[in-house]
Amino acid sequence: MAPQETVCPRCAHETVDKLYSSPVPGVWDVLQCQQCLYTWRTSEPARRTSRDAYPDRFKMTLEDIKAAREVPAIPPLRSAS
Repeated sequence: MAPQETVCPRCAHETVDKLYSSPVPGVWDVLQCQQCLYTWRTSEPARRTSRDAYPDRFKMTLEDIKAAREVPAIPPLRSAS
């Protein structure tokens, strides 16, 4: 799990999990918010990793997340003809 001070840049949720770490220790981690599922690498610029720098037009609230339309399923692959 990510350090407690880490919050999601998109929705400010405090439950952020570490999905993966760089093969070179300490270089970067891949984190994911457990509320909105936003995923980012810690080495990305502040506009992708910091709530304060994240663009306002892309920030979400819990209400936004609850009202979001369901993501459509990926259709099956076409068979080779």
